[in-house]
Order: sequence, then structure tokens, then C-alpha cells
Amino acid sequence: MIKSGRKWRNWSRIVSATPRTVLYPLHIEEVVEAVKLCREQGRTLRVLGSGHSFTAIAASDDVFVSLDRMQGILHVDWEACTATVWAGTKLRMLGELLHSEGLAQENLGDIDVQSIAGAISTGTHGTGLAFGNISTQVVGLTVVTATGEVLDVTERSHPELFKALQISLGALGVIVQVTLRLQPSYKLKYESARLPLSECMERLDDLTRRHRNFEFYWFPYAEPCQLKMMNETEEPATPDKLSSYLSDLVLENVVFGALSGLCRWVPRMSASVSRLCAAAVPTGSRIEISHRVYATKRLVRFNEMEYNLPIEALQPVIREMREQMAREEYRVHFPIECRFAKGDQIWLSPAYGRDSAYIAVHMYRGMPYERFFADMERIFLRHGGRPHWGKLHSLQAAELRKAYPMWDRFKKLRAEMDPGGNFLTPYLRKLFGIEAEK
Repeated sequence: MIKSGRKWRNWSRIVSATPRTVLYPLHIEEVVEAVKLCREQGRTLRVLGSGHSFTAIAASDDVFVSLDRMQGILHVDWEACTATVWAGTKLRMLGELLHSEGLAQENLGDIDVQSIAGAISTGTHGTGLAFGNISTQVVGLTVVTATGEVLDVTERSHPELFKALQISLGALGVIVQVTLRLQPSYKLKYESARLPLSECMERLDDLTRRHRNFEFYWFPYAEPCQLKMMNETEEPATPDKLSSYLSDLVLENVVFGALSGLCRWVPRMSASVSRLCAAAVPTGSRIEISHRVYATKRLVRFNEMEYNLPIEALQPVIREMREQMAREEYRVHFPIECRFAKGDQIWLSPAYGRDSAYIAVHMYRGMPYERFFADMERIFLRHGGRPHWGKLHSLQAAELRKAYPMWDRFKKLRAEMDPGGNFLTPYLRKLFGIEAEK
């Protein structure tokens, strides 16, 4: 637990905060009391999730509220196939709890340590053209507003507020309960394959449409890429094998961590390490309950920038990225991750109004990432890119207003919901351009 006066750091260790107060409520009433007290005293309150955002979106030197004690399933509606859960429930726990009820989320990302509220508030997503980000699975939210009012919000009861709350950056209130649209529990067959990037590009349309979930990783300065494919199956789950354990834990974490350390100390080795990793892409398959397949172990820490792009922009963007990397020879060895998502109508969703591709670039923790990320970001922006809210980016209010069609409506609603700015931090004020408007 974090105690007041102690420094908090995010997962990658580049964001820190020293909160004056840290609260761990057990009930909604305690959240209401905290919000009212902050309003009366003019203090800033931020909900602390798992720290997996790379930006300072969660950081506050005033009041932190952790919902770690508000976890679990509250109610299952079997007829509607929905479940209401506490907002602090971590995705890993949520998957197991839902499975015990014979239910599952339709899609997830590859990290499962976030809270459900944190995941939806920042636009966390998985991959698959038939699926939107996790926020599209939300059908109801219970939120504590800046006045301490407890609101139950659905698309029918509060149409505009619901669309704003689905991805709210924590700026509209404290989400305490989430109701999710679910489906019966299912198994996935995961397959990993190695393919030249040029061939992956030629087959991209077929791969994205033939597989329920498809993503690929390409390596700087190398031609082989890794394809990851997942499809529903009725086949029995494959038994845990030592070879699978060695691949997941040792090769993808321990060995890669050691190679990453080498690149940090000898940066000129980065291209060679990238080519070595590309040549060693694991191939094989396994079958398991869905939420256990989506998640991967991430023990090697890094910094990340991810942009959403119109799906038709993916291939030209990759070409420009490779050309830029060849010119500049960046010291980078982490693979570039490419995923896909269905368009939606959520106001601050990067996938608003368009079927999308996501491209994520990474740099090992402790290695300079600024020039590499900035150059890649310029390419993304030339092609209509929108940043992921939990990943590094350089955009400020004026640029975000151009990128997000519902930006002004969200800002107006935010001002109505929290006129005193009790849920705003310096980072969010800068993001919304609020200081400049005073």
C-alpha cells in the first residue's frame, strides 16, 4: 500500500507523485465522503489504478483514492447476459470470477493487471476487427460526481454522459461500479507463426478477416515478423507444458530482459539484437480459457507510445516508419506491435467513427526514447493518428481538438460535471487547455 507522503511511481517508473493523502474506501459512501471533503477544501482527487499508464494521467500530489478494496462481482443478470462489478476489480481476477459463473468478456488486451475502471477510462483495447475497445462492452456505470451525487448512467438514462463516461480519463467523476455486456465462457486456440513482413502485408486483409483476433509484431532492421492469431474452439485445453513455460517466462522475459540490458549498456547492439529476436520468434499453439490466452507476462519494463490510425493507413505508415528507421538508425530493438479494432461512437475513443489499426512503439526502460518516439509520432499524425490516452504522446489541447471530433462537447460536459476542477491535475489541465482559457 502507498502511505501519504511516500512516492508513487507508475509501472515504467517515468511518472512519480507524492500524495498528501491516500484513501482506500470499502463502500460507495466512503467515496462520496472523500469527494465532498475535497470539494469543500478545494483539493484534487484522483483514482489510482494499477499504474500501467505511461503518461501522468493518474498522478496527483494531493489525494489518491485506491479502489483496491472494492473488487468483485456484485450482480449477474443471466437473461441479459450482463454482470455488474466493482470498478476496482483487476482484469485478471475479473476473468476468473466471470469464468466461475460461466461468462466471459468478448475481448481483452494483453495486460490483465489493470482495474476495469482504469482500463475503460483510458481506452484500453485488444485486437480483432469485429470488436471495439473494452469500453464498448460497458452498458452501465455508477459514478460519484463532484457534488457527491451517486448516478447510475446508461445510454438510455443519460445518453451524452454515458458516451463521455465510457472513456473519461477520470475527469467526470469516480466510477465505482461497471456493468458489462458478456457472453458465455469460451476457449481460444492461440497460434504463433513467423512470416516475412512483406508477405504479412500482402496477406493482411485475409489475416485480419479470417481470424477472430489477429495482431502482428515486426522488428526494426529485420524482415521476419511474428503473427499472433486466436480463434474460438471447442477442442480441449492443452495441458501446461514445460516448453510453454520456458517460452513464456524464460525466452520472452528472462532472455529478452538480458538482451535488453545489453542494448542499454551497448546501444550499437540494438539492431543485431532485433534481428536475433526476429529469427527466434516462437511458433506453436495452445488452447485455454479466453482470458488466460489474451494475457501475456510482461516482466521486462519499457516505455510505450501507441497511436490509432484509419485502417487503410497502416501499410503506408509502416513503409514510412521503416524508411525513417533506415535513415536514422535508432538504437531500438523492441518489436513494433500492430493491432486492430472496430470503430465506435464513444466521444474520446481513438477509434471514434472508424475501423482502426493501432501501432505501438516501445523502448526499453532506461534507454532514451524521445527522438525515436517524436519521429514516429510525426508519421502517425500525417496519417490522421490519434493517441492512446494511457501511452506517451506530445499532443496538447489544440491538436487534440483537431483529432477528436467530439472534443468540444466532452470539454463542455466536463465543465458542467466538475466546475471546480476537483478531478483535474496539472497534466489534465494542460491536456484540456484549461489554464490557457482562464
